[in-house]
Amino acid sequence: MAKEASEKIGAVRIADDVVPVIAALAAAEVDGVVSIDNSQNDLMSRMGVRKAPKGVKVDIVGRTVKVDMALGINSGYKVPETCRKVQEKVKTAIETMTNLEVVDVNVRIATVVVPTTV
Repeated sequence: MAKEASEKIGAVRIADDVVPVIAALAAAEVDGVVSIDNSQNDLMSRMGVRKAPKGVKVDIVGRTVKVDMALGINSGYKVPETCRKVQEKVKTAIETMTNLEVVDVNVRIATVVVPTTV
């Protein structure tokens, strides 16, 4: 179900899969964060995203948004600090781009990426 905002000159609709994409792109901007599905993250950066990314679930009720996301983190980064930055970045991006109110951003670290030496 797309969200709609009435304007004097017409309606603005936001497709349901847009908000998860905004959340994923915002999270990817935080240092130390890696996507659970690196191939999709690579695709996002090259061609743009056409569907909701894996690991991001968004519930929109009225004008409020709840976000649940699973991410990876590079080893050496502080989990609480990195997650707080993700929460702030995701909340700001969604609210700025959609004018919806973000009430929750829940972050689950699903993996730690350890650099390989060659």
